[in-house]
Formats: sequence, C-alpha cells, structure tokens
Amino acid sequence: MNWHSWSEFFAMGGYALYVWGSVLMTIALLGAEVLSVRARRKNLLRQYSRWIRNTRRENDENKA
Repeated sequence: MNWHSWSEFFAMGGYALYVWGSVLMTIALLGAEVLSVRARRKNLLRQYSRWIRNTRRENDENKA
C-alpha cells in the first residue's frame, strides 16, 4: 500500500480497527507473558533457595 499522509497510514485503508486492535492485543499479550515469566522465575528461585537451605540444614544435623 502507498500512503500519502499519516492519516491515511493510521486509517489503514479502512481496516484500522482490525489492524491497530491486533497490534495492541499482541503488545498486551507479550507484556503479560513477560510479567508471567518474571513471576514464575522469582517463585522458582525462592523455592530453590528454600530447598538448598533445608538440604544444608539436614546435612548439618546428620553430621552432628
């Protein structure tokens, strides 16, 4: 497509609602995915830290 002005570009030949809605939905879903991965990573690191602490504590108790 060839646009002669910014308003034509943003109108997308009459399909602006579909095009820009899709772009916004994609950005929103990618943002949600990033936040979800960060939360899962934080949770896994917390669980792993607890597991290491408990394992060390058990090893120390078995040695004594």
